[in-house]
Amino acid sequence: MYSRQIDDQVLTLSASGWTYEHSFVLYDYETESMWRPVNVGEAGIGCGCVMWGIGGQHAGQILPALPSENTLWYLWFAQHPDTKLMKPDSNGPSKSDSTATGCD
Repeated sequence: MYSRQIDDQVLTLSASGWTYEHSFVLYDYETESMWRPVNVGEAGIGCGCVMWGIGGQHAGQILPALPSENTLWYLWFAQHPDTKLMKPDSNGPSKSDSTATGCD
């Protein structure tokens, strides 16, 4: 997850349909800038991963990563048993299809 705020403006990011150096490219509607994820060593700044402006008004600028965690459901639920899940709508998978446990 990445911040959508830059220069006191909140951007609306969407898939552009493009790829760049084997990675997806996002597009922001407000400035028509293009963004791609890079490791900071590649961008020459900080640590971790950021969205790097590769075209448009924000070329050369970054959207920093937000704190997040990649995990498996059973590991997350073991550490956060009060977690709630949204109930799927009637057109979604049935409860019997869900691998979630402990939540309605």
